[in-house]
Amino acid sequence: MLKSFFLLISVGFFLTTVTCQSNKKVESMIEKTLFGKLADGKEIYAYTLKNPNGMVAKIINYGATVVTLSAPDKNGKFADVVLGYDNLDGYVKGTTFFGAIVGRYGNRIAKGKFTLDGKEYKLATNNGPNHLHGGVIGFNKVVWNAEPIENPASPALKLTYVSKDGEEGYPGTVTLKVTYTLTSDNQLKIDYEGTTDKTTILNPTNHSYFNLSGDPSKTILDHILMIDADNTTPVNRGLIPTGVLADVTNTPMDFRTPKVIGKDIDAKFEQIQFGGGYDHNWVLNKHKEAVPKIVSVYEPVSGRFLEVFSDQPGVQFYSGNFLDGTVPGKNGIKYQKRSGLCLEAQKFPDSPNEPKFPSTTLKPGETYKQTTIYKFSAK
Repeated sequence: MLKSFFLLISVGFFLTTVTCQSNKKVESMIEKTLFGKLADGKEIYAYTLKNPNGMVAKIINYGATVVTLSAPDKNGKFADVVLGYDNLDGYVKGTTFFGAIVGRYGNRIAKGKFTLDGKEYKLATNNGPNHLHGGVIGFNKVVWNAEPIENPASPALKLTYVSKDGEEGYPGTVTLKVTYTLTSDNQLKIDYEGTTDKTTILNPTNHSYFNLSGDPSKTILDHILMIDADNTTPVNRGLIPTGVLADVTNTPMDFRTPKVIGKDIDAKFEQIQFGGGYDHNWVLNKHKEAVPKIVSVYEPVSGRFLEVFSDQPGVQFYSGNFLDGTVPGKNGIKYQKRSGLCLEAQKFPDSPNEPKFPSTTLKPGETYKQTTIYKFSAK
């Protein structure tokens, strides 16, 4: 039981001190610093969350983006395990979606079209003929309102964005709230809550690129991956789902038993060739837990172990196939092909055009909710 709880607020940071019966102090901090300015002069801030174990998550209110996530290895050494940029300009000009909340619709919608209540809507197309991750100016390219939330040992940041009716072609004004919580057991928990004033579609996700080695000059090919899924949604050459489910048995898509990512990544298998590696949606197996474990990733040299939990029906595993070494990231490192991997919890790609896929329709009076957790440990 807590004996006392003090909240100290001063310029630039929020500090919580919790005194327990053992008289041991546990501190969590949210530090607010200027990250940069947009061309119109608007200031963008970074909010650094730190838990009692020393784990750090830095999030900016541009794109609700995770710019730093520092996790310990098997020797207790901390390193940043997500890709990103050193400054705001990189995120403004970048096309990689590093660390951002993407939406309204994460993933692809064929030909940028869908129909709701008998009316066809045309979206911005920014991936060849298709719509990807919300369009030209999606949730990753806008300024969010940020509200620090001090919890004992588990600092949190709530970000809110109001997407107006017609933005990027979507119907309805949508209000989306995303809360990042850095827990005392090294989880980065992401809670989503969305509402609309007109029937629309909504399928946001986080687009962090992970490299558990802590050294993004290396690839993720030696990472060992498990995905709890018996099926995928195979795609055509444009990476649009065909509408069927495909059994992963005896294919390079089978990660039900932990497998080194590099083992089959260049296999002569149609789906691998279409994606230039892995860039597919896995149909997650159902469990009784509300937020079950869906994925694990292990990096054997550092010993870092990532477990992903989510209440979503699918996860997009992307192996960084389109990184090409042309854009400098943090510390001037030019991210090479497959130097990061994404694990995007989601409904399925192109669901609005596939009636058999999980619905992404959101109506007035309903609330969209999602919880996804990235939990870090070492072994």
